[in-house]
Amino acid sequence: MSGGNAVTTHGISKRYGRETALDGVNLRVPEGAVYVLVGANGAGKSTTLKVLMNLERADAGTAEIHGLDTVRRGPEARAQVGYVPERPDHGYRWMMCRGLLKHVAAYYPTWDHPYADRLSLAFGLRLDRQVATLSKGESRRLQLVLALGHRPPVLLLDEPTDGLDPVVRSRTLSLLAEHLADTPTTILISTHHIHELESLADHVGVLRDGRLVAQMSRDELQRTVGRYRVEIPMGWQATRELQVAGVRANGVREAQWTLVGDQRELIDRLTLAGAHVREVQPLALADAALAFLEHEVTR
Repeated sequence: MSGGNAVTTHGISKRYGRETALDGVNLRVPEGAVYVLVGANGAGKSTTLKVLMNLERADAGTAEIHGLDTVRRGPEARAQVGYVPERPDHGYRWMMCRGLLKHVAAYYPTWDHPYADRLSLAFGLRLDRQVATLSKGESRRLQLVLALGHRPPVLLLDEPTDGLDPVVRSRTLSLLAEHLADTPTTILISTHHIHELESLADHVGVLRDGRLVAQMSRDELQRTVGRYRVEIPMGWQATRELQVAGVRANGVREAQWTLVGDQRELIDRLTLAGAHVREVQPLALADAALAFLEHEVTR
């Protein structure tokens, strides 16, 4: 393991024809973190996880899981991982769920049979169902049991609550919290539902057009993005630096802006430009991540 990181990538790039999926991504997922990877559809989130699983080969760069190169030492690296893909394909569609769990368990010396049974019960899995007959939500629940059942040190979860109804979504997040409490685990999770992870996430990465435009702890993110309530003189114009941060003058005497940048520096710049900052409010994690993504788009 390098530098206290459970998951690391070094300049990974991937193209599909003329389309760039990943462009020099340097991912750093600290040991024991719950790292949320956010971005628009097509930003490269799923491709990143597939490269880590060696399901896709990067055109350039390398990736490591607990210091194990995911290509040169692929089987060892994947043995450390529980993986939920965006579109689960269990392969053995003719099997019953019970049989598939037994089959997968045979590959993992660390498989915890009582724990897998408890998860199956908590998710309401019908183990006598054939895999091919499962709905999208049922298939997702089965995939979660397969990923968690051997208590891996790393979980790679691609939209893990996709296809689940609200009750099962909530149950899934509770089970993940319990898993973290009971088992030393690093989680890298890609999701469109970042608000669901408000209580779990402690690191955030932002992907845009295949580039990792930000990665930081949630505390740093929420220090870097805030909602500023500001009084401004009539006819006031923002400097170029403030416009880049997100300031938009619209002729009003009082404005609220969601701004990206060091809070102390922004307040000093606004004050020097003749504006008066009355209040700075922190944002929820989802709002802060979205604001940072939008800021990067407009820069």
